[in-house]
Amino acid sequence: IVQKFIKELPQAGKKNRTKFTEDFAREHIHKDGRTFYRHVKIYYEARAWAARMGRLDGLNYDWITILALCRKPKEKGRFPSFSEDVKKIISYIWFNEDFAQNRGTVGMLYERLTEIAEQNEWGRIPSYQSVCRYITWMMEDEGMRNVHYLAANGLREYRNQVAVKGSRDTRSLKVMEVVMGDEHTFDCWVSYTNENGKVSPIRPKLVAWIDVRSRTVMGDVICKDADSYILKESLLKMLYQEHGGVPEHLYIDNGKDYTSRTMTGRPRNVRSGEPDGMEEYHGNEFAFEEEVIGFYRAIGIKDDHRALPYQPWIKSIIERTFKTVCDGFTRWMASYTGTLTGSRTSAKVDKDIKQMFKKGQLLTMEEFKEAWNTWLEKYHHRTHRGLKMAGERWTSPWEVFENAEQYVKAVPPKSQVTMMMLKIDNVLVRNIGIVRWGYEYRAQELCNYIGKKVLIKYDPNDVSVIYVFDPKTKDRICNAVSQELLSFGHSIHEKTVESHIRMQKTQEKLDRQTLAESQDLGDLAERAKGFNPVTGGIDLMIRGKGKPTKVIALPGDPAYRNNPEMRKRKQGENPYIARKAQEALEKMKALESG
Repeated sequence: IVQKFIKELPQAGKKNRTKFTEDFAREHIHKDGRTFYRHVKIYYEARAWAARMGRLDGLNYDWITILALCRKPKEKGRFPSFSEDVKKIISYIWFNEDFAQNRGTVGMLYERLTEIAEQNEWGRIPSYQSVCRYITWMMEDEGMRNVHYLAANGLREYRNQVAVKGSRDTRSLKVMEVVMGDEHTFDCWVSYTNENGKVSPIRPKLVAWIDVRSRTVMGDVICKDADSYILKESLLKMLYQEHGGVPEHLYIDNGKDYTSRTMTGRPRNVRSGEPDGMEEYHGNEFAFEEEVIGFYRAIGIKDDHRALPYQPWIKSIIERTFKTVCDGFTRWMASYTGTLTGSRTSAKVDKDIKQMFKKGQLLTMEEFKEAWNTWLEKYHHRTHRGLKMAGERWTSPWEVFENAEQYVKAVPPKSQVTMMMLKIDNVLVRNIGIVRWGYEYRAQELCNYIGKKVLIKYDPNDVSVIYVFDPKTKDRICNAVSQELLSFGHSIHEKTVESHIRMQKTQEKLDRQTLAESQDLGDLAERAKGFNPVTGGIDLMIRGKGKPTKVIALPGDPAYRNNPEMRKRKQGENPYIARKAQEALEKMKALESG
């Protein structure tokens, strides 16, 4: 094309060269005339060099003209205008933790880079656009995007979102070999009746266990607030329900209810291993077996493993199940308010729950539990995507649970587990019985234990009866009953009794404070007249102003008390008392004679 242009250019004449060049460039290379002139100039220079070098050695250098017209090779990532100091400063600012956590921009970085360059007299620095390209090259070509994510979001979020993870082969497990447990707060609201009868809207909580192999949900308990007693109740339900049993291993959450010493048999700071025997119980007679080895092992579970804190992907199976619960169950509730977490604040659904509660549009706790049971039954019998991806032969949780190889261990007697669920304490037996929560528990069998300590177990949902055990043999002594609590009803909650006593004491304390404040006159007692300088108050009642009577201590000597003559000599005759005594004798004689 260049050679053709050079050959046709003389025909255009000197006056029409510019127009001819513009038209020729648009027609042949689709660019303006200035760009084409640059190619022509490069061609002439290359032909001149080819001719000169040819004259020196007699060789043909025409290929230089072709090479000169080629695009100049560009090396990526070189940035020749960037000095090493500028590169270090850009890298330091962009990957600084404070800068990254505040979501610093390239504009902020360039502003600080300019200030540093002026302070150090670096002279000219790269342009803003060049700095943008350099940062993009570092993030994309050099693979430092994850490094910036670590600086901006911290190690916990980095491990959650960026760190390499692996999939586990659940098909190698037996059914009930590994069971995961956790607590989930539903993303909807229900109407809940409290113990005092007051009705209020709450977000119910679910405590459940999931078999890792079959994805079967077991031991599901819905409550207002979960605690260790609710956790034991869910384990009890898992043991004795139709699709349940005793698991070999538990994979538990890091919460205090799951990892308490009562449940695991070891301190919370010891993540795994055998129970340490609870050193404080060594040589102590007040300890049941479930306290020493933990509730998990007491009901037949071989071992428990604790998930690492703030790493939910370790127990991803139960977390995904809770996500399925949210998507397939709670999103159908009119009171659904969305998931509000640190990374998903946009998922919040704004609804007037108070107004819905007043209009009666919230489900009651009982209706919510019934809807949950219906949904859970459908969940167990439909195709599970996780089972299909794992390559299971059966695709529903119920089918896997019934057909796959299962870990089997005999469950303990239900009465024994029920007794282990009760709360334990050691108390002193008094001559009036066992005093607990301000009430007295009596039984005839306690007479032989007066002045001794015994073990008691009680149901926190019904404290009208406590179960008393011998501290050495652990045999049951009796069931002690509080008649006063029985008169209230057949079932009294521990918290109800404690709340009642606390309310009484609070009332008395407030009334005493109010009484003291009503009698406080401040500086008025000093400024005004008519006030007692000693008491700081007003003497409202008429009182005697004589000297106080001398108080004589009663004699403790029995010889003195039993000898009237000695008392008479010591005290002397009192004429007034003698006269009054004589008058009384005369009146008595007159009555007898009359």
